[in-house]
Amino acid sequence: GVTYADHLVMPTKIASKYPYTVDGEIFWPLDAPWPDPWIALSVLGSHTKSIKLITNIYLAAMRDPFTVARMVSTASEFSNGRILCGVSAGWLKEEYDAAQIDFASRGRRLDEIIACARQLWTGEIVSHKGEFFEYDSVIMRPAPKGHVEVWSGGGSKPALRRAAANDGWLGLPMTVEQNVGVAQAMYKMRGEMGLPQTGFSPCISLIEPLTTGAAEKLKAAGIDDIMSIPYMPTPWENEGFVPANADISKLQVKKDAVSRYAERVIHGLK
Repeated sequence: GVTYADHLVMPTKIASKYPYTVDGEIFWPLDAPWPDPWIALSVLGSHTKSIKLITNIYLAAMRDPFTVARMVSTASEFSNGRILCGVSAGWLKEEYDAAQIDFASRGRRLDEIIACARQLWTGEIVSHKGEFFEYDSVIMRPAPKGHVEVWSGGGSKPALRRAAANDGWLGLPMTVEQNVGVAQAMYKMRGEMGLPQTGFSPCISLIEPLTTGAAEKLKAAGIDDIMSIPYMPTPWENEGFVPANADISKLQVKKDAVSRYAERVIHGLK
């Protein structure tokens, strides 16, 4: 599969600390382009046949339920049901401020939007009355093609509980042992919620090499999916797949990096 990230708007004056780097600084340029992820995935869906198409992540709480539900269902239509909806509450307060959406209540707003979207995705006449949204006797078509899995990202307690309550977790850069511990905690949460241990997908990110031994430990913990960005230098990479000074904005550079990753990592696992 391929994942696609999201920011609604990028503030140029940021006091918020990025939670996933040691110094709290973002690692991408402020003028990086952020096309709408569902439009981008719809385009990819219309040109591919089998790969999964996932948002990692979609800031759904910065939208309303109707926008979220329709964008996802449209992408599902163009991809023949190959999309997964990856969401998170986000960390950038200045972005919420710019959109005039309360930052402090973003988690509750996201949970309600997920509930509304699942309701709207049925394609039936539905009503809702909640903390943030209220509507009566509405219908949204087209409905998605099949069940839309909702994966949640983040490492806070509310984020992990949200992931456990839904269909999967989009992990943070961590070691094998750390990832195993988080996955075990989420499977335990699912049991406490009365949810099955099956049908849940922790999708992790590693800050150590993916060896055969590491893959076996992860699989034993119920982890089958791993994310990587072979063509993007990040603060957590443990092996480079792009030559020094290569222009990563070029498609061929990206394709060559993915091929190197496939050869060194994917094909190397026994």
